[in-house]
Amino acid sequence: MKTDGIASAAHALRYWERRQEVASNNLANVNTTGFKGERVFARLVGDGVPVPDAATDFSEGVYQPTGNALDLATRGQNYFVVSTTTGERWTRGGNWSVDPKGFLTDTAGNQVLGEKGAIKVGRGTVEIDRSGWVIVDRIRIDRLRLESPAAGAALQHEGGTRFVPDAGRTTVAYADRDIMQGHLEGSNVTTLTSLVDLISIQRNFADAQKVLSALDGIRSTIVNELGKA
Repeated sequence: MKTDGIASAAHALRYWERRQEVASNNLANVNTTGFKGERVFARLVGDGVPVPDAATDFSEGVYQPTGNALDLATRGQNYFVVSTTTGERWTRGGNWSVDPKGFLTDTAGNQVLGEKGAIKVGRGTVEIDRSGWVIVDRIRIDRLRLESPAAGAALQHEGGTRFVPDAGRTTVAYADRDIMQGHLEGSNVTTLTSLVDLISIQRNFADAQKVLSALDGIRSTIVNELGKA
């Protein structure tokens, strides 16, 4: 059975509402290191009912030099690995620091993982080469884990710059790595495009609200008239 006008208007409202949520989140993360923006599209289910669904834009952001030895960026579609309370996660956010115990951690305090496990650098001088070797006071202590998803894999975005690794994850070959110490990858969304997108969405959302309100008013009028008959 086809959806009626009110149901269609309600679905449209939900679509624009979801787009507004995603656009607002993109705008809030224009300065988040390694952030990947999302886009919303309408997925048809059942009897042609459009359901809003989000997809991540995995294009690379702009790489900027920082001069900080603990800032890392990686070119290509690959990810650093961190240990969280819910398991291993992937991230492009390479703005790291050393915790009080001497472990290399991300901005959320999650330990960065190497091939031997959590990487302890202490307070020494840290160098990281393009293949991921972590060198402390000229001694190689571990190599960063760097992984990539299977071709066409749809990664689950967990929030911020973290993703759940896919089942087909593979280790990036040392020769294929391009890790840059003293650099950070910027967000792949910009303030201007995000603002323009958000303004357009808000207008469409307001129009959808007006249509739904008008249709609801017509239905109420019809019901009242039928009640008088």
